[in-house]
Amino acid sequence: MIDSQLRASGVTEPSVLARFAAVPREQYVPASARAAAYTDRAVPLDGDGMLPAPVVHGLMLSEAGPRMTDRALIVDGGSGYLPALLEGLVGSIAVITPAEALQGGEAGDFTLLLIDGAVERLPDTLVERLADDARVATGIVEDGVTRLAIGRKITGSVALLPVAEIGIPRLAVFDAPKAWSF
Repeated sequence: MIDSQLRASGVTEPSVLARFAAVPREQYVPASARAAAYTDRAVPLDGDGMLPAPVVHGLMLSEAGPRMTDRALIVDGGSGYLPALLEGLVGSIAVITPAEALQGGEAGDFTLLLIDGAVERLPDTLVERLADDARVATGIVEDGVTRLAIGRKITGSVALLPVAEIGIPRLAVFDAPKAWSF
């Protein structure tokens, strides 16, 4: 996985690759899916969740540039794998579910936000938890296509810049309300 998927996709940061080598991916999927744990595709989890392909997490961590001074917030897609990968790369980690991300939270001082899935919209309830100049790495959905995107919180809002078109499992709870338009 490290040589054939991550390095081949441009993930070369030694600290990120070391975390992939240290965290056994098969422990984060159902027993019935362990044979597929290292494939270059998303793996279904029990319930509705999906574990993204390894390259998704590799690129996400590379683009996010985690630092030991970071206080990270992770919206976990259900596997627990992304928080395990981030351990030792940041100073502290808080993990919430997508449903918890939509609930109002107190204003926070998180300096890094990682969302383990693709979203149509980034809710204000998440943005409010971030410190000014916090970094964000997430999947976004635009016209049905998922992309990895990075951004920063500046003057109370987050602007996202797509950096790679890649298959990232969609987190439907973050879908934008459907509206009629011309």
